Amino acid sequence: MSFKELNLIEPIQKALRTDGYLEPTPIQVKAIPPLLKGKDLLGCAQTGTGKTAAFAIPILQGIQAEKKSTKGNRQIRALIVAPTRELAIQISESFKSYGKNLEVKTLVIYGGVGQNPQTKVLRQGVDILVATPGRLLDLINQGFVSLKNVKYFVLDEADLMLDMGMLKDVKKIITFIPKIRQTMFFSATMPTEIGELANSILNDPVRIDITPESPTVDIIEQSVYPVDKVNKTKLLVHILKDKKIDSALVFSRTKHGANKIVAYLEKAGFAAEAIHGNKSQNARQLALNNFKKRKTRILIATDIAARGIDIDELSHVINFDLPEVPETYVHRIGRTGRAGLGGKAISFCDFGEKPFLRSIQKLTSKSIQEVTEHPYPLVDTTIKPKERSNKRRSSTKSFESNEQKQNSKETKNGKIRREKRANESKKTNSKNNQKRKSDHWSKS
Repeated sequence: MSFKELNLIEPIQKALRTDGYLEPTPIQVKAIPPLLKGKDLLGCAQTGTGKTAAFAIPILQGIQAEKKSTKGNRQIRALIVAPTRELAIQISESFKSYGKNLEVKTLVIYGGVGQNPQTKVLRQGVDILVATPGRLLDLINQGFVSLKNVKYFVLDEADLMLDMGMLKDVKKIITFIPKIRQTMFFSATMPTEIGELANSILNDPVRIDITPESPTVDIIEQSVYPVDKVNKTKLLVHILKDKKIDSALVFSRTKHGANKIVAYLEKAGFAAEAIHGNKSQNARQLALNNFKKRKTRILIATDIAARGIDIDELSHVINFDLPEVPETYVHRIGRTGRAGLGGKAISFCDFGEKPFLRSIQKLTSKSIQEVTEHPYPLVDTTIKPKERSNKRRSSTKSFESNEQKQNSKETKNGKIRREKRANESKKTNSKNNQKRKSDHWSKS
């Protein structure tokens, strides 16, 4: 099937051809026709399936049709809410790309940057608003955003919003939107709370569940390197010396860990950048753009910062730290298997991460190839949480002992000072008494 067969207007078809999109993905084939008819939609699909175009194209076509019959100032007709800044920016770029030949204006708003440039564009009027929940509510409360004319509402990556504690904000936002609207709801998974939210805001939706023709775990070459935790950075440097690694997305469990990896790689002569929540939005976007344009070969990321990022033809994903949740592993490595393309996923596993590895293999029903022939093989097979705990208790006892000694010393010193002041007071009183007696006798 071609995009032409989906009854798209020529300006959109032209934009798709320019961008090199010739055939729609399965979710686009299933979603675009009912959305063009105004139906609500519930889509269970992961990032990388083409879902952004699945909802963006019908919205663009609908707004363009309205513009032919109405005139006046631009009003927000479509609202897309996304959990992260990176995903919001990416969605906005997709709308601008598909709608480049239309008279439609798109704006993206998110926190972490000054609001003045965003409010300036809002005053001029926009047709499509892509936003993260926090900044959107902030600008609504300040009177910069009115959602009373919204006709199209999209909630993307709803399960991630649940994980990030955003559902309360999302529910507040929904109260500002007209009840008569077209709603599109997307989530990679459907936990109970997300299912309840979907049922409360959708009206007789078309349900689409997209499963890739070839599961991610089957099309990606996976391997795991047993290595001591202290040698992980050395092993990473060793692996990245391979010129066949065209681009590598490296996952760290923590923001602090991501910064340490970047610092180590830079000392080793590699150009690397990090994206995580402690980075400014401008720094995160610059790092991501440099990576997409191949200016930077290595990008270090945490899971939250990387969720929703779409990177074409990523050759390698490296799990510097194995995730504690096995589903997260599938999300991570899936970034190198987009659109059916193969790729390689390399994982480091210290002895303490063995349970995580077993959980991953159980979930994927796949045994991951173990690579032991490398310069930094696993040696330390002991975990000593009790010793660490005892050290903490010992340290606490030592601290308490010192504190008790200090208190005892302070008490003793205080007692000495009080006794000294009492003796001085007695001497003073004695002198005064003697003086009064002397005065009395002299007067007599």
